[in-house]
Parts: sequence; structure tokens; C-alpha cells
Amino acid sequence: MVPDAEVQDVLAELQRLRARVPLLSGALAASTDGLVLAHDTPGVEAEGVAALTAAALGVSIRMTDATGRGGFRELLVRGGTGYIATYAAGSSAVLTLLAEDRINVGRLHLEGRRSSSRIGELVDAALERAPRPAPGPRAPTQPPHQPGALPHRTT
Repeated sequence: MVPDAEVQDVLAELQRLRARVPLLSGALAASTDGLVLAHDTPGVEAEGVAALTAAALGVSIRMTDATGRGGFRELLVRGGTGYIATYAAGSSAVLTLLAEDRINVGRLHLEGRRSSSRIGELVDAALERAPRPAPGPRAPTQPPHQPGALPHRTT
């Protein structure tokens, strides 16, 4: 898990992002398996959004694999009253943004990509410093990782 100091840095990044983009109504950083790392989501159940993000991420990764489009980078969903955007954040986290319908989608992507890159750096650095369990059987090798994309999942 990510240490408290890095969680506070991730939360600060989410808050700066919300300050830069006024039409964002929420921001959440989560692990790829749906555990909340930090959130600034007033009026929204962060744990539920993180779990749904993990489910959507699984489908998105399978779609990019099946169509030969490389590792997952981002997903945009438009609802009747706004957007949900999810961005890969390093090798083991995602950033999910909730935005009002009037948002400039180009600005949403620009700011979301910048913040996801920063959050990915924070989380990946924290995980690299974390103690590792004793080695077990070797896992199958993965295709080379693309910067800014989550690694492919084996099916």
C-alpha cells in the first residue's frame, strides 16, 4: 500500500487540479484493483466510484489488447449531465475525474493527463520503496511497458 506521506501528496495534487479546473466536481486516485488512495469527491461515494473504475478499466484494457491499440491510457464517458474521465497514473494507479457537462473536454484531458502523470510518479516511487515479499515462482513475462500506459493484462 502507499504510505501516508505519499497519500497526502496525491490528495494535494487532486485539490490543485480541482482548483485549476473549476468545472470538475470530483477527483479520485485509486489502485487499478479499485482501492481508494485519495479523493476529493464531495457528495459521491469514493469507494463505489473506485470499484466501478476498476471494472471499467478491466474492460478497457481488454479492448485495447483485442484491437491492438497498446496499453490503456484513458477512458472518457459522457452522461446526460457530465463526464467521467479515467487516466492511467503510472503502473498501478488510475485517476478518475468527474466533470460538469459544460467543461472544455480538451482542457479536461490536458489537466487530467498532467495530474495523472504526477500521481503516477508519486505512487510508483512509493511502491518501489516499499518492502517486497519473498520471491515466489516466476510470473510469465509481460510485453514492454509504454510510458503513461498501464501494462497489458494476461487473459
